[in-house]
Amino acid sequence: MILRGKVSGGMVVLDDPKALPDGTEVKVQPVAKRTGKRLSLAAKLRRWAGKCKGLPSDLALNHDHYLHGQPRR
Repeated sequence: MILRGKVSGGMVVLDDPKALPDGTEVKVQPVAKRTGKRLSLAAKLRRWAGKCKGLPSDLALNHDHYLHGQPRR
């Protein structure tokens, strides 16, 4: 279970104060703020492009054939 909140006056104030009963022991881990430019999914996956060896040259066109046995295009 993940609960969100903010620190106010040195205390953690949960967004939903009734989420936990009083006296519940918790572990607090700060959420890192994102800095800089966020990469798109395509940019994240680009590092894997061209890494597989020995695949058919028409895999992109006929992936349904190789994965599911459909007729080739």
